[in-house]
Amino acid sequence: MGYGNYSHEAHSALLRTRATKPVQEVFDQRSCHALMNPKGVRVRESRDSVDHPSSLSIVFALDVTGSMGQIPRQLATETLPSFMTLLAACSVPDPQLLFMAVGDAFSDRAPLQVGQFESTAELIDRWLTWTYLEGGGGGGNQESYELALYFLAQHTEMDCFVKRNKRGYVFMTGDENPYSTLSRHTVDSIIGDRLDDDLEIEEIVALLQTTYHPFFLIPDQVRRQRCERTWRDLLGDNVLCLDRPRDVCVVSAGAVLITEGLVADDTALAKVFEAAEVSSETTRSALRSLQPLFK
Repeated sequence: MGYGNYSHEAHSALLRTRATKPVQEVFDQRSCHALMNPKGVRVRESRDSVDHPSSLSIVFALDVTGSMGQIPRQLATETLPSFMTLLAACSVPDPQLLFMAVGDAFSDRAPLQVGQFESTAELIDRWLTWTYLEGGGGGGNQESYELALYFLAQHTEMDCFVKRNKRGYVFMTGDENPYSTLSRHTVDSIIGDRLDDDLEIEEIVALLQTTYHPFFLIPDQVRRQRCERTWRDLLGDNVLCLDRPRDVCVVSAGAVLITEGLVADDTALAKVFEAAEVSSETTRSALRSLQPLFK
């Protein structure tokens, strides 16, 4: 997947058409869309093409439990074009986006939803808005993040890695801890893989890190108290604590630019934000969140 060209104008126009619509009309799924059901999926592919000879695979794995549903709503109505604009400003040539939705395997009807890697505004938007915002979640300060990470490690294939040994990116949003162990029965039930044993979260992260740069984005300073320590033990400085949920796209773009070596320091990144007309307030907020990556 990932064919066609991205248009900022087309993407912005899509968002303008829904500026006043209630969220129930923007995200109108009332169950997992059949094409986002991970059961039996062999692989989600991010491929080079004539239009995109240097594809870079980027995943947004969005927690859709409880109040975390605010982030996909903001992406679909306000902020996602800014992510693509910032990558283009630093000549990241061919980003391909995949959207996932994460819930709780023990309480939700749709604990994992998985789209396709896409390049055009229309298709990126389609998979995002096909997401079912279930709004459930468990009650024990844990969600099934490890299930999503397992799927990415085992069921995606990316030309950026296969052809160029360049890892893709995962930006997972959340405000809870992962389960420490992924049950083989859960994997069988939701994805369809037959495993001999359960998997520890550390095993899954290590496997994922061979092909991706994984980041965990905590939406605000209050909620970081719930889960920062656990995630930092797993991902180190790739845990980014935001000041507010609406900063997800700018912070994620900044993380790509820093990791790719396209900006030397926070001053250079601030200039990129300014040239892309990111507000001074958002720039200050995003730079605070990204400080761990400048070490």
